[in-house]
Amino acid sequence: MSSHVEEIELKQAQDARPNVLFIMTDQQRFDTLRAIGNERISTPNLDRLVARGAVFENAYATCPVCVPSRYSLMSGAQPTATDVYDNSVPEGGHDRIVERVGPYLAEAMGERGYRTWGVGKFHTIPWNAELGFDVQLRSEELYFTDEARRGDAYAAYIADEHPEFDWIEALMGERTDMYYMPQMSPLPAEITVEAWATDRAVELATSEDPRPWFGFVSYIGPHPPFAPPLPYNRMYDPDRMELPVRGSKAIDHLDQQIPWMNYAVYAEDVDDHRARALKARYYGEITYIDACVGRLLDALEASGQADDTVICFYSDHGDLLGDHHGWQKESFFEASTRIPFLLSWPGRIEPGERRNDLVSLVDLFGIATTAAGDTDLRQGVDIVGALTGAAAPRETLFGYHGRPGTDQFKAMVRRGDMKLIWMANGGEVLLFDVAQDPSELSPLQAQYPQVVADLRDALLDDLRCAGVHDALEEDRLREFPYTERPLVRIDQFDMSRGVYGFPDSPERVVHQKPAIHGAH
Repeated sequence: MSSHVEEIELKQAQDARPNVLFIMTDQQRFDTLRAIGNERISTPNLDRLVARGAVFENAYATCPVCVPSRYSLMSGAQPTATDVYDNSVPEGGHDRIVERVGPYLAEAMGERGYRTWGVGKFHTIPWNAELGFDVQLRSEELYFTDEARRGDAYAAYIADEHPEFDWIEALMGERTDMYYMPQMSPLPAEITVEAWATDRAVELATSEDPRPWFGFVSYIGPHPPFAPPLPYNRMYDPDRMELPVRGSKAIDHLDQQIPWMNYAVYAEDVDDHRARALKARYYGEITYIDACVGRLLDALEASGQADDTVICFYSDHGDLLGDHHGWQKESFFEASTRIPFLLSWPGRIEPGERRNDLVSLVDLFGIATTAAGDTDLRQGVDIVGALTGAAAPRETLFGYHGRPGTDQFKAMVRRGDMKLIWMANGGEVLLFDVAQDPSELSPLQAQYPQVVADLRDALLDDLRCAGVHDALEEDRLREFPYTERPLVRIDQFDMSRGVYGFPDSPERVVHQKPAIHGAH
């Protein structure tokens, strides 16, 4: 066969490969889609995705906080391999991940002949770290320096295209003491960060290029502050919202991260009315993002690409939203660590399938590379193969949070319906049957000591195999005397404009002239 014919056949094979679209939200709980049981929320476009493919009802973050989750999905590796266990990255860690496990997903897809683009929140450290996309347009939550705000594609868009709004310090809503207060977006719905990300994604997905594409759309919402734009801010009646599910505070706050985080974000004393109002605004954020997803789906259909595009929708982690006397995430309760996970592949995955497989963010690497025709599972499992019966589903799933070798290190082990939460702080354990007790109100460790022992052994083996020696002490898990963490506030102002916290003297704010930049 001539080389020319081989080149033609190779090009035809490449052209036949589907596009791959990853759609990610930030801090969206698993129970926030109407099609999978929440009748209080409106998600017509996410419901379209549910009908289009498979729903994985036992999907989890590898670590229930932003930065490590995002490194897991981009590297296909657990925190035990990335060495990212919280919202900090060891110096030089961004590059060392590639040395440990290989290129990030965007670069891997580029090597497979895909044009690649990413839009939205990446939350890399440093903020402008490269992930291998041909086009990478960032929209981060916070700007720690003037350079970061000027380098942020969304902030630049506001400054250039809508300078009348550039005076706003917090483009996504106020933080600090307003972090868990119901708000409305300071911007019209047409130019919020979600609308901007959707517009850019539509442009990139429908641009003229014969190559298949890998696209990543990362929405900042529904991460707090809950500030949906008009009219989504008044879409849900707080009086119709369910109250948080709370157990014994002694159990709920056994993980010291929960009371510590409550205080850090000024949410240590949220009453029932405020909890309902917050959930109403949270749902408004999700429904607004749902409308943005609808525009993406419509664009694919209008451009004739819908049947040739693999779509995966997921979140990086959930939000306690008042459950277990807690707000924010960084906990292994279901509300914090379990996520929505939808996968569709027309002609390959049967639509309308509901799955109980244990899946994780590390599995996304394998999904994308399988679609590209050259599977690399990294530390994930073959989800596509499991759907067809060609591969076995995962038997045991692990999650990690907190630096190993400290009292903040903790882990989750899920096997079958049983879930173990182990904490280095005091060596405390919680065991739940999440099928019988989905709200995790009745721990079972006293009744099932052998299950605890088996899951603890599995955790020990996983850490040993990964070489995480700081988490170990001789032949056991390293434990520390139980202590309560000192409480501190976290101020989250616009440092790019010289605002670092509340002033010692109130008059200083009145007399301080804010730094407002013109067109970039």
